[in-house]
Amino acid sequence: MNTLFVIVNIAILLFIIWGLFTMQKKHVSFSKRVFTALGLGIVFGFALQFIYGAGSDIITTTADWFAIVGSGYVKFLQMIVMPLVFISIVAAFTRLKLTNNIGKISGLIISILVGTTAIAAAVGITTAIGFNLEAVQIEQGDAEVARGQALEENMSGLEGKTMPQQILELLPANPFLDFTGARPTSTIAIVIFAAFIGLAYLGVKRKKPEEAEMFAKIVDTFYAIVMRVVTLILRLTPYGVLAIMTKTVATSDFNAIVSLGKFVVASYVALAVMFIIHLLLLTVVGLNPLTYVKKALPVLTFAFTSRTSAGTLPLNINAQTKQMGVPEGIANFAGSFGLSIGQNGCAGIYPAMLAVMIAPTVGIDPLSPSFIASLIAIVAISSFGVAGVGGGATFAALLVLSAMNLPVALAGLLISVEPLIDMGRTAVNVSGSMTAGVVTSKVTNELDTETYNDRSIEAEAVEA
Repeated sequence: MNTLFVIVNIAILLFIIWGLFTMQKKHVSFSKRVFTALGLGIVFGFALQFIYGAGSDIITTTADWFAIVGSGYVKFLQMIVMPLVFISIVAAFTRLKLTNNIGKISGLIISILVGTTAIAAAVGITTAIGFNLEAVQIEQGDAEVARGQALEENMSGLEGKTMPQQILELLPANPFLDFTGARPTSTIAIVIFAAFIGLAYLGVKRKKPEEAEMFAKIVDTFYAIVMRVVTLILRLTPYGVLAIMTKTVATSDFNAIVSLGKFVVASYVALAVMFIIHLLLLTVVGLNPLTYVKKALPVLTFAFTSRTSAGTLPLNINAQTKQMGVPEGIANFAGSFGLSIGQNGCAGIYPAMLAVMIAPTVGIDPLSPSFIASLIAIVAISSFGVAGVGGGATFAALLVLSAMNLPVALAGLLISVEPLIDMGRTAVNVSGSMTAGVVTSKVTNELDTETYNDRSIEAEAVEA
């Protein structure tokens, strides 16, 4: 009987997918299809949980089958991340789009990412204090205790790593290994490797222009192929969003979410404030923030649904270049650096809120100016090269709590609502990297403002 119910659930999902495909055939806009998929996924997920219950075998088996569509789509996106980063940055050199001010561009991007993370820490501190959040307010069940013990074990492997050692981890000792994404810092390593290739091309171009011209044509050919692969994958976005959202809602523990509602609300208030700060940055440099919201929303929706910054990178770069007028090189630098440096949600807001919540348990006053100043500084420094690790928010929290001499085991208190909070964190992370790309382009006069201001340009590359 259970098998029959699973088959019915799969049939319903396939029927909804067929409906989304019909919308595509009728040339309904990409954004509308993504939001339709999001809404249908939420409704379908609630229906499944209401009928079967979140922990039922039927839900578990159904979720496994739905993962073929949802997780499969994310894997396709992750598949193209490294080739996209590498070829786009090399192409930026061969097309002479970054060479005049590459130092200024990379410096600006990193400054914006780390600077906004420091601001995010301040926002997280203010929110935690404003909502009077304390770790003692949370009851520790078996899951929370087990999570805390696991975090303490993980921390034992992280201790003793100095900042210079962490910086060395960014360098590409074996770029072929990094192309596999084997290391947490593989993406940044590929960015550095691609920059070396680009600089080498410029040297060859001065001395042997014919060979350089041939190399540039090869790069252009590979770039065209990779971008076509990206386009083919992005067309699957509505179906991926549908499956991921359905699975997330159907398997969520709503009783835990209700009991920890205060912490969930506080987290989303902080994330919303940080998103508004991104919009203020765009306003300061003379750009319309509402235009940004319209063009970034499908990307942020996928980031929210999938909870993967790396998987969102192709969508991120596509939106920056095709819809916002950011040059390919700057978009790739911002998107790639944003995976491992200064993620505002995971490495900024989250560890700061945790530190404020946990501080009173060891007799530390979270309102102390010295505590607040130290926390903001440590969050900003720890965010460099940390957040790209799988489970980046937890990793960043462990480093911050350890540096502040706070008990790391208490970081497991929010495990039951972690997926829900992580959705918003990921969206803010991606927004931060996109904002860094757009602001940097505007400051360096590289931004195509006509493309940015043209609201009729919507997911052009996806529809092509």
